[in-house]
Amino acid sequence: MNKVFKIGTRGSPLAMVQANSLKQALGQTYPNLKIEIIPIRTSADWKKSDGEKSLNANAGGKGQFATEIEDALLKGDVDCGVHSLKDMASELPDGLVLSHVLPRADARDAFISAKYTSLSDLPQGATLGTCSVRRAAIALHHRPDLKIVPFRGNVGTRLEKIEQGQVEATFLAMAGLTRLGIDDEMIHPLSPQEMLPACGQGIVCMEIRDNDQNARELLQAVHCEKTGFEATAERAVLRTLDGSCHTPVAAYAQITSLTTAPENQGQDIILEAMILSLDGQKTCSAKRHIRVQNESDADKIGQELGQELKDNAPEGSL
Repeated sequence: MNKVFKIGTRGSPLAMVQANSLKQALGQTYPNLKIEIIPIRTSADWKKSDGEKSLNANAGGKGQFATEIEDALLKGDVDCGVHSLKDMASELPDGLVLSHVLPRADARDAFISAKYTSLSDLPQGATLGTCSVRRAAIALHHRPDLKIVPFRGNVGTRLEKIEQGQVEATFLAMAGLTRLGIDDEMIHPLSPQEMLPACGQGIVCMEIRDNDQNARELLQAVHCEKTGFEATAERAVLRTLDGSCHTPVAAYAQITSLTTAPENQGQDIILEAMILSLDGQKTCSAKRHIRVQNESDADKIGQELGQELKDNAPEGSL
């Protein structure tokens, strides 16, 4: 293949690791394929460099780390965008699709603190830093006395801020910590029962032009079917709820079996979702355990669960 396959990504350390994981996977399947990673500075990145006040909890939204990458895709400057699925808006620009996903990493959140090992250990009125309304709402559900303050930066920056004592605790995704090879005594993983993950957490996704059949065929070789079912179900929940970064929504799907045997086709999927009021005091959750035959079935289950939550959503959550 003489054409260079260009991968667009943010330039953060974690984003580059994710882009390189795709490059490596493609290289193993297509050893003669020329692959180039194109770092793209997103609006969220340049807002952060102009001061954290420029990127607060009321600015941007899901997709704020993707806009410039999507522009490059639409212009034909790159062939594929690589993203953390949890950062992607429920609706994409016309002409673009999230076509494939890599195998899911650890979907859990982690409680991060230099002094304490859990939310329950934090002193009364402790300061917890996060800009995630989901994490803030779940934390306040368990600890309404906590003071929530904005807390941004890449993984390394946030860990440094914790060590400096700027806040007493925060949360980070285990997937990002693992991908960066960070193992620190400040990291305390939380089970999904303690903190239900964000939609798509731990999943690296690829975005392409809908009419780019070449990219679609190339990426099919590295696509993880199991993760694809989980991603489809979770994003259907988010889409049905019209969820954004301002909506405390969590959704987590798990494929418990994956078989193509003619006598037992289909995937058993457990899908759990939750929506909370911003102060965490009101919650609504729902769960399904069902067999699905394809991603369309997974999407349907996600829509049904999302509608159930929408019909019973706490006041102020949507």
